[in-house]
Amino acid sequence: MLIIDVTPKLYCCSGYRYLSSVAHHVFDEMLESSYARKQANKELNTHEALVSFRDTNGLGKKPTKFILCTALNSCAKTLNQHLGLQIHARVIQTGYEENLFINSALVDVYSKCGALADARRVFDGMKRHDQVSWTSIISGFSQNGHGRLAILLFREMLGTQIKPNCFTYVSVISACTGLELAFECGMSIHVHVIKIGCINSFVASSLIDCYSKCGRIEQAVSLFDATSERDNILLNSMISAYSRNLYGKEALKLFVEMRNDNLSPTDHTLTSILNACGSLSVLQQGRQLHALLTKMGSSCNMFVASALIDMYSKCGCIDEARSVFDQTVKKNSVMWTSMISGYAQSGRALDGLELFDYLLKEEGFTPDHVCFTAVLTACNHAGFLERGVEYFNKMRRDYCLVPELDQYACLIDLHARTGHLKRAKELMEKMPSASNSVIWSSFLSSCKVYGEVELGREAAYKLFKMEPQSAVPYIMLANIYARAGLLSEMVKIRKLMKLRGIKKTAGWSWIETGKRVHFFFVDDISHPQSQEIYAELEKLNLEMREAGYMPRQVLKIFNLIEAIYDLLEKSLGYLELGEDLEQQIVVELICIKEMANTEIQFENCNEGKSVTMDGNAHKPLKPDHGFQT
Repeated sequence: MLIIDVTPKLYCCSGYRYLSSVAHHVFDEMLESSYARKQANKELNTHEALVSFRDTNGLGKKPTKFILCTALNSCAKTLNQHLGLQIHARVIQTGYEENLFINSALVDVYSKCGALADARRVFDGMKRHDQVSWTSIISGFSQNGHGRLAILLFREMLGTQIKPNCFTYVSVISACTGLELAFECGMSIHVHVIKIGCINSFVASSLIDCYSKCGRIEQAVSLFDATSERDNILLNSMISAYSRNLYGKEALKLFVEMRNDNLSPTDHTLTSILNACGSLSVLQQGRQLHALLTKMGSSCNMFVASALIDMYSKCGCIDEARSVFDQTVKKNSVMWTSMISGYAQSGRALDGLELFDYLLKEEGFTPDHVCFTAVLTACNHAGFLERGVEYFNKMRRDYCLVPELDQYACLIDLHARTGHLKRAKELMEKMPSASNSVIWSSFLSSCKVYGEVELGREAAYKLFKMEPQSAVPYIMLANIYARAGLLSEMVKIRKLMKLRGIKKTAGWSWIETGKRVHFFFVDDISHPQSQEIYAELEKLNLEMREAGYMPRQVLKIFNLIEAIYDLLEKSLGYLELGEDLEQQIVVELICIKEMANTEIQFENCNEGKSVTMDGNAHKPLKPDHGFQT
């Protein structure tokens, strides 16, 4: 009977699903009792495994190791910890508590159900371990947010005679993503699997996912290019990596290649590519994907439907997003949150808040942190300060949810956008965790809007330390100084930016037309129709001026000083200005009158060159002596 019991356990407990016909053949050859033959003829799936265990108990027979193992596997798949505990008791009652395969299955059940203490207790009580038990305990700690402990267990495993398999490595790589040194840890595992020759598409996909979550898309692309065998798993991971890091164009291109190779995308792939379409606002491709996933039958998947709602919202088609929402029969919190966020992004925050209130009163919906973030974002966009504060307080009062960083960030930004900068600063000081760069950046932006010099300076210098290579805080602070008339301070900030080698990132935009996406950069002449584009722009500028349009005056001074510095860099060939030259610039700027078409004639006496500037332009006019801008 030992051989009869052990052979099926190898089929069931190792993590692989074999064809039921193979199991039937083995049992037909080996089993003689009619009851055992009846069990062998059942298909090995979750429901029938539990039915088999129930029938065995009902007949008063002692369950075999095989039945106990398959029943435990079913509990792991359905996350039924309560039933797993009952089967564990039955295992002890029948004297099978030292069986390796059953104990491995018990570790798997407890790990997947989040009962890590019980899983560790069973694991430590085992006299010997195999790949399954080691992988189950490591995977359990990894999936439940205990990445450090999972890696320590992995190191302990390496000191034994049991060698890790690809499933073990995937669990360890997944454990790395939640650590502070996630990238370095992932690189170490990468080197290890290359050294022992255990890298396949499954492991490579996990490494790509790890690198992409660390923001190291270059390493992910390098690994993807170096992998010769590209299957669905690998392609899905790379598409998700591109989408996660906002490389939407590359994600779409790879998806097209995938379809041309007749590889079928998973629901996860469709979600990622829909996110890419949303980030690029390419509506035509998004609609084509909608048709594809409808044909595939994936539109019923709530996560795919949520991604569709998000895509249509970002493309400005909020009514189509609502249509997808209404047509989806089963809705979860992700879908409700996507719809509320869509309304907020589309300028219809009031509709989003009305939907949220309806859910609370009519549907008995219980919101989570993410949903409250969407609600507070809607209040933020609409400027509903009192309502936003009420929702923030409702989290703790009505739903026992402790506000986290995202909810504090929304409330701080709401106060700052409505001009309550001091109150926003107080919230930043009182919140449980330290403010991150996103909060300080939004606060600095509001300081610019309301001309708050002191608070703006404090926010900017915080960002200088948090994001030392970012040009944004320097530009914003210089803008604040310019609007406040502190031109000497503005020149100093601009000079500091140059001395530290910090450069602005070129602005770019895109448009979808004729089933193609066209990208444009500042001063871009690479487009094949650039001459016609610039000619049409000039025509539009003339028509706008004839119609009485005048550019906003609030940015005039800042744009002028920006233009002067840019021209000095290109024409005079140096970055630092002497004190006399700085004073000349400031004197010229102070003399600017707040009127349209104001021109400044700036002369460098040493070089004998002059530059004419137009106060209405957001870039310099051509210099008098033919300097190229």
